[in-house]
Amino acid sequence: MSKVIKPQTRDIGFPVRRILPSAQQWMVGPFIFLDHMGPALFPQGTTEGDVRPHPHIGLATVTYLFSGAFMHRDSMGVVQRIDPGAVNVMVAGSGVVHSERIPDDIRDRQQAVEGIQMWMALPVETEEAEPAFMHYPAAELPVDRFEGGELHLLIGALGARHSPVDTGTETLFAVLTLAPGASWRMPAGVGDRALYLASGSLAVDSEPLPQHHLMVVDATRDLLLTSSEGARVVIVGGQPYPETRHIVWNFVSTRPERIEQAKADWKAQRFAAVPGETEFIPLPA
Repeated sequence: MSKVIKPQTRDIGFPVRRILPSAQQWMVGPFIFLDHMGPALFPQGTTEGDVRPHPHIGLATVTYLFSGAFMHRDSMGVVQRIDPGAVNVMVAGSGVVHSERIPDDIRDRQQAVEGIQMWMALPVETEEAEPAFMHYPAAELPVDRFEGGELHLLIGALGARHSPVDTGTETLFAVLTLAPGASWRMPAGVGDRALYLASGSLAVDSEPLPQHHLMVVDATRDLLLTSSEGARVVIVGGQPYPETRHIVWNFVSTRPERIEQAKADWKAQRFAAVPGETEFIPLPA
């Protein structure tokens, strides 16, 4: 039997399913955090659901939307709209602050916002690197279409295909869509690998995966994925790190004392600010 992880669901102004980290599985490859956001509708003429400025260290955020849009702003001065199918990678490194807000046109049209947000722990040699930001529109990312489905390769390599997204470490992130009755054979790879069923039904080598659960699978052999009702599947993986990663609030590091320093810096507002933003999320008690 494979390891299957049930999400923790909470409401932060919109529904979020927290899959990683969990007591069963701390990380999958370099991924230490995985959230499935929404779908959620946001009232017109309000800021409900906006994520105010908050800090990160030691990680790279990865944002991918199924529907709706976000407006990203950060302390590097980057302003970028995130639309469905695009990939945003923000390298926090030594420290960055960003906000994510719901655009007015999405609120006005009452369009649902849904997507995946993940954090990749950075390699120990770059966890204090200068912050950086990369945006890849959907048109720049490879798509394999086959009878009954399609595979969007967002980060890393799968089979003979490679994504142009460069994260500086061996990583895999893809989204598979299957029509009712369709199947797809996932090729073997290296490192860790896991499947998250965002919607629909899925069996992995005949083993059922419940909706909104994560299955950690054997990456060393091919696996047959089949769906009776249709499915949207998030595939993540990569080489695990030899060092332990610590996570507190929005901070990740190999050194607990570095996290304590980041907490003190945020409390004292020593992080660089997001231009044009005056709000912020206080350090939790």
